[in-house]
Amino acid sequence: MVLFYAVIRCVFQMSNNTRKREKEDGDVVNSTLDNLEEHLERSIENVRQIQIIVSDFQPQGQPGLNQKLQQIVKDLQEVEKVGKKVQDIQVPLEVFDYIDSGRNPQLYTKDCMEKAVAKNEEAKGKIDAYRMFKARLMLELHTVFPKEMDCYRALRGDHNRGNNQ
Repeated sequence: MVLFYAVIRCVFQMSNNTRKREKEDGDVVNSTLDNLEEHLERSIENVRQIQIIVSDFQPQGQPGLNQKLQQIVKDLQEVEKVGKKVQDIQVPLEVFDYIDSGRNPQLYTKDCMEKAVAKNEEAKGKIDAYRMFKARLMLELHTVFPKEMDCYRALRGDHNRGNNQ
């Protein structure tokens, strides 16, 4: 039950970005997502109440149980109708892995950003290493082959940049 609620909450929080982007298209998407969230929350509350009723079942509680079950069916039918309107919202499968492992799904974005920063730093380090290698190579080539390097630089159009590049 808690897992289901966490997944639903995560989907709606991730869809906030979609909502903000689509505000320009109108409030239709906002009201649809809000409507979907409302139905899901009501279904979750009804399931919780059914759990309470069933855990201490009394025959006189049968009408209330039937009413709650009918309400869940109605809500889930409405969820299905509304859900078809918001099928374009995509949730990365890794978010469900986070939830299954008991981690906060909101940490997914943070972890993705940290990984991206680390890869960016690694790529920047490689670029800097290649630039330093190129500068050193050009310097050494100019020392060994000055005429050829002058010709090469003239062809490239960077003759005035000096000997270190």
